[in-house]
Order: sequence, then structure tokens, then C-alpha cells
Amino acid sequence: MPELAEVEYYRKLWDVGVGTRVLRVALHADKRPLRGLDPKAVITALTGSTLLGSEAQAKQMLFCFGRRGKPTAWLGIHLGMTGHLRVEPSSFTPEKHDHLVFWQAGRALVFTDPRQFGRIRFDEGGSPPLWWTTLPPAVTSPEFTVDRLRAFVARRKKSTIKGALLMQEFFPGVGNWMADEILWRARLNPQRHSGNLTPAESKTLWHESRAVCRIALETVGVDFKDPPAGWFFHVRWSPKGSCPRCRQPIKTATVAGRTTRWCPKCQPENR
Repeated sequence: MPELAEVEYYRKLWDVGVGTRVLRVALHADKRPLRGLDPKAVITALTGSTLLGSEAQAKQMLFCFGRRGKPTAWLGIHLGMTGHLRVEPSSFTPEKHDHLVFWQAGRALVFTDPRQFGRIRFDEGGSPPLWWTTLPPAVTSPEFTVDRLRAFVARRKKSTIKGALLMQEFFPGVGNWMADEILWRARLNPQRHSGNLTPAESKTLWHESRAVCRIALETVGVDFKDPPAGWFFHVRWSPKGSCPRCRQPIKTATVAGRTTRWCPKCQPENR
């Protein structure tokens, strides 16, 4: 599933259409990603409007459309597991997995989702919708403090640390590979319980969470290139991978319902 950096990358692909009117809209109203939407309302509101801008938070993105420079409609996109955005020529013809298309002069903005785990949300009005404005603070934001993290893990003391990192209400946008990266950098075993963290370990977890999110946005989020050399990311995907620090074989297990990889030497169970 795309994580916050991949979401940021896909969001920016549609920036090529900012400032340009939508000439035509096509959607698959009967498909799962558009569940609950009124297709006529979407088409009526967006046809003739201009894409004014966009932003991403966590695993979601929001596109603002308007008329005469003022916001009038908001389109939210959650990519799910296989969703992605792309830009095609204006002659583009949608295929079965292209569930939403905006045609502009010279291009088509396309949302594709083969497995249909993504979701499209739509709201009209001059202000961003409530579901967007009430999302939790980003891990990279000033509001994400070490004291907030300590309070959160204290409330989730029976959860594994890996499980806590995957909780979107506090670590928005962090997914499976980023959680493993954070724990490797923090030298924390993913199977430890959150309630066992020392104050120093909580501060390290806070620091590494912010660092991984920030650097991922600066690399993956810019042009989809891999994170820097030396990251656990580069060996995590190999069943025979070894730790970049100590060269010990990496272990694999299911933790918090997700395939998890870690270094048994750098991230021992008794720490």
C-alpha cells in the first residue's frame, strides 16, 4: 500500500493541471472506489471548473477545484493498495481500471485502481471538508512532539511497537516498510510492547520517525527514487538480506498482521 512519500509523489503528478479548466469528466459510478458518490453531482460541479491546487496528508490527498479563482469543490483520494494517478494525452480513452478521468486542454488526469481498495471522496463548498481538517498532525509537523508520542505509547502499552507505528491515528502515512525502517534505525525490536519503552527509547523512536518521514518525502516523494544508500529499505525486500550495519542475516515474522523484517543483533528482543 502506498505510504506518505508515495502519496506525495502521485499527488504532484496532477500539478501539471493546476490553473487549467476541466473540459470533461468520466467516472465508473458503479465501482467500489466511488461508493456513496452522486456521479451527476461530481460531473456537474467539476466540468468547467479549474484545478486550483492540492495537498497530501498521511495516505490521503485533496484536490481543490474552483471557479473564478474561488474554491467550490473538493476531491479526496485514498490510493488503497493499487491505486495511482497519472497524466495521459488529451486523446486518452479510459479502460476498465481507470475509474476517474478529467480532460483538460492538452492532457487527461487519470485515477486508476485495479483492485479497487482505494476511495474517492467529494464535497462542495468554499472550505476544505471536515474529514480533511480533522486528520491527525503529520509526523513531520511541530505538533508531533515527543511528549505526545510518550502519552500515545503509554495508552497502547499492550501493543507491539510495530503495531503502534501502523496506527494511523498517531503515525499518519507510516506503513509497513517505513515502520521497519524506523525501528531498525531506532534499534528497537518490532515485537516489544510499547509499554516497555524507556523515556530515552521513546525519544529515539520520535526522532527516527520524524527523520524517516522527512527524508522519504525528500527522496521518494520527489521523483519516486529510492531512499539514500545505507537504509534498511535496500535489503528489507530480499529474503536473504543482511543488516547494513552488522551484516547479520535479517529475520522475518508476522507482527501486527504484517510481514516484518529486522536485525536480531541490532534489534534484540531483550532490549
